[in-house]
Amino acid sequence: MKPGKPTIVVDADACPVKAEIARTGKQFGVPVLMVSSYDHLLVPEEGVDIVQVDRHSQAVDLYIVSRVVRGDIVVTQDFGLAAIVLAKGAVALSNQGQIYDDRTIGYLLDRRHEQAKRRRSGGRTKGPRAMTEEDRRHFQQKLTKVLLERQENSEP
Repeated sequence: MKPGKPTIVVDADACPVKAEIARTGKQFGVPVLMVSSYDHLLVPEEGVDIVQVDRHSQAVDLYIVSRVVRGDIVVTQDFGLAAIVLAKGAVALSNQGQIYDDRTIGYLLDRRHEQAKRRRSGGRTKGPRAMTEEDRRHFQQKLTKVLLERQENSEP
């Protein structure tokens, strides 16, 4: 993969902004790879490759980790996957538009661990709130910003 031409790799199982990703990828001429389990229906379209993997709980993550290279952009809401792709030199972006980085990922992983402990002991935690149109616009603006920065940094 050439350093100037990233791929947008999407953890697509529960991603609510697939249409925004496809549209933005097409606008920038950047290929999009959506990865999901066979349990989810993804419709192929121009500029978007689709890979479907086994139903195993980590199959999508393992495929993405094996595929991602430095400079790619990964869209995921999975903090563990985000931490791994950051270590590989990829950009990690949540489907809410949060750019994960080395400063924030440790805190997010700790918080996830604490919430899992609370749930195992019978406690409750809040799930993510519903996506709004404003959330979708915010995500698309962040993805556009990341792609513009990649474009500027790859020019001679």
